[in-house]
Amino acid sequence: MVTLNELFQSAKASLSEIGIENAYFETKELFCKTFGKEPVYFDMSDYADEKNRKAFESLIKRRVKGEPLQYILGEWEFYSLPIKVGKGVLIPRQDTETLVDAAIELYKNNCGITVLDLCSGSGCIGLALEKNLAVKKIVLVENSKSAVDYLKENVTLNSSKAEIVKGSVLDNAVIDRLPQADLIVSNPPYLSSSDMENLQREVEFEPKDALFGGEDGLDFYREIAGLYINKLNSGGRVFFEIGIDQGVEVSRILTDAGYKNVRIIKDMCGADRVATGEVYDRA
Repeated sequence: MVTLNELFQSAKASLSEIGIENAYFETKELFCKTFGKEPVYFDMSDYADEKNRKAFESLIKRRVKGEPLQYILGEWEFYSLPIKVGKGVLIPRQDTETLVDAAIELYKNNCGITVLDLCSGSGCIGLALEKNLAVKKIVLVENSKSAVDYLKENVTLNSSKAEIVKGSVLDNAVIDRLPQADLIVSNPPYLSSSDMENLQREVEFEPKDALFGGEDGLDFYREIAGLYINKLNSGGRVFFEIGIDQGVEVSRILTDAGYKNVRIIKDMCGADRVATGEVYDRA
């Protein structure tokens, strides 16, 4: 038999050995998932019962093999919202909060807006905007069946009134079903062929169709920019998450497609993270 402390320290050492920087945090999260509470609520000199010991060690083994912590936990926080995640859906990342911050700052004084979230995945962007803006209507568009299953869970979990549309954001039949919008947001697949050959081990567990954006990573920006400019109301804006080296190219794509006031927004690390453009005034 082993004590809870021995079990915890052994697990933390296993995660440290494979290069996980915050091994303590991850061990604590997996301990809490197994035992129902954080270590601070236990007498760690007590012995671990056999059932929970095996369950905890099984989670640690999954993490050691590279499975993302978020998938193992089954839920992750994004913009203070609980978001269900797992195999088949992209993991919400802090980088993406830059897009949400930017959209909220621009639309915080607008009431009754309509929002389209393209390539919605888990729905984290759209749901965060719905909670923080005066949204009249929000539509989440996603093509992957696996992702849509999580999307439905997250809409229910967060008491959202969002409409889910399953289908490709590049399909004209899907586009025709969507309402005119004041705001379009998207975190499309944007990794290039080169990026896909050099994925971190954890990222290899995520769905390839949510990552790969064509040879240069820009396919979805090219298509969405042109296809959706007429879906925006006068003064409406599109916000894209972008890769750190894509600012110049996505700016050019938006400008060539006819958007005005195109700009790039940096994340907290100073890297290009969001591209945004406004439609012509059609009044």
